[in-house]
Amino acid sequence: MKIENAVALVTGANRGIGLAFTRELLARGARKIYAGARDPATVTQSGVQPLRLDVTKADDVAAAAVLAPDVTLVINNAGIAQPGGFFAPDSEDVARRIFETNFYGVLRMSKAFAPILKANGGGALLNVLSVVSWVNGGELAAYSASKSAAWSLTNALRNELMPQKTQVLALHMGYVDTDLTRGFDVSKSSPEEIVKRALDGLEAGLDEVLGDERTLQVKRGMTADRPSYLPQVS
Repeated sequence: MKIENAVALVTGANRGIGLAFTRELLARGARKIYAGARDPATVTQSGVQPLRLDVTKADDVAAAAVLAPDVTLVINNAGIAQPGGFFAPDSEDVARRIFETNFYGVLRMSKAFAPILKANGGGALLNVLSVVSWVNGGELAAYSASKSAAWSLTNALRNELMPQKTQVLALHMGYVDTDLTRGFDVSKSSPEEIVKRALDGLEAGLDEVLGDERTLQVKRGMTADRPSYLPQVS
């Protein structure tokens, strides 16, 4: 789909990748941008319409659908993470909390806005996923699992929404320089770089965007004799 004159809704739009999406959408001529955040007062980007939206709350999602009936592009960006493995004492509670945002939040938004996208000509969903959709080293165990589930959800949505001509794009990338990754001493991409690649892919009609070299390497290695999702031994 084309960004120019589109009406977009971005979840988690007050910072990080979400904020970068709002800025790039404005630069590409989007007609209107709803900037979703738990607290609309934290949305400081000019030229966007702040929208109270906690994707873990069904009432917030339903209200957003009423307030934004002209949307043609939904960017499911809101996400949370917490370091730790599945043998941590609180791993079940952590996993439930992360899945509530990273999986069920995407599902709620998709169900609420699919009819709106259909009514407005089809439009698109862009789901922000991760390279850890495919690999889980245990450092961010629940986050990785939630992104794997969201990847499967995205693939299902693509098939279910095809009859109404809704494009569904999965964005995979490694570490991005945001608040979410502040404590990780690793190589990171800039949010702006990732967002430009994502929107280029959207406008090109792609189903999937691999945002950086690390993600490309992992994807290529999925069919290796020892696939990239298994522990690599020297």
